[in-house]
Amino acid sequence: MKDTVVPYTTPDGRTIGDVLMDMRGITLRFGGVEAIKNISFDIREGEIRAIIGPNGAGKSSMLNVISGFYNPQDGEVWFRGAKRPPMKPFQVARQGIARTFQNIALFEGMTVLDNVMTGRLTHMKTGMFAQALWKGRAEREETENREVVERIIDFLEIQAIRKTPVGRLPYGLKKRVELARALAAEPKLLLLDEPMAGMNVEEKEDMSRFILDVNDEFGTTIALIEHDMGVVMDISDRVVVMDYGRKIGDGTPDEVRGNQEVIDAYLGVAHD
Repeated sequence: MKDTVVPYTTPDGRTIGDVLMDMRGITLRFGGVEAIKNISFDIREGEIRAIIGPNGAGKSSMLNVISGFYNPQDGEVWFRGAKRPPMKPFQVARQGIARTFQNIALFEGMTVLDNVMTGRLTHMKTGMFAQALWKGRAEREETENREVVERIIDFLEIQAIRKTPVGRLPYGLKKRVELARALAAEPKLLLLDEPMAGMNVEEKEDMSRFILDVNDEFGTTIALIEHDMGVVMDISDRVVVMDYGRKIGDGTPDEVRGNQEVIDAYLGVAHD
C-alpha cells in the first residue's frame, strides 16, 4: 500500500506533498562491514531533503542505493508508490532519477553544450543510424533536445561558456555544468552529492540560489549530501542524519539542531 502524507507549505512557500521515495529498513554490507544499518526514511514530492553526517557515515552509500549503483542486501526501495526491484543505474535514470557526483564526472574535452546534451540520452528514441543521417524524426528529436538544453543553460547563467571545453573551466563552473547535465534529464528526483564541496563563499551562495530556484521553478524534488551546515540548515526542508551507518536523527532543520545525539556525534557542540 502506498504511504501518504498531508501536503503542507513551508514558511518560505514551498509545497511538500506525497511520499515520492521511501527507503524501508535499508541494510548494505560490503563483506563483513555494514555501511548502512537498517535505515528508513522518505523523500516527499517538492521538498529539499538533506542527508548529513560525518565522514564514513554511509551518506554516499545511501545515495548510491537510491541511484542503483548498489543494491541493498536487506530492505525495500519504494518509488512513486511501487516497490522497486534491483535495478542498474541506467534503469533508475529512466525512472526519472538523476544525480551529480562528489568527484566531478564530466567529459573534459567536450564543450559545455555537448556535456549538457548527454543528459538527454534517456529521452532519445531514434537509433544511431537515424541520428547519423539526421533526417526526419532524428532531426526533430535533436532540435527538441537542444531547445531543452538551451533553456537550462540560460537558467543556470552559463550562456557565455556554452562553447567552451569543460577542461578549461574553473572548479565552480564545472560543478554548475554537472548540475545542468543532471537537469537536462528532467528528473522527478535530483540527487546532489556534495554540490558545494571545494567552493568558496561566493560560489556556494550561487549554487544555493540555483538549487532553491530548481526546486521552486521546476518543482524538482531534491535530495542532497552536504557538509556545510549553514547551507543545509538554510535550504533544506527536512534533514536525515547518519552516523556509522545508523540513522540518529530525522526532522526539520530546527529539530535536528536540537537533537543531542546529533550534536554529540556530528556538530561537535555539547550542552552545558
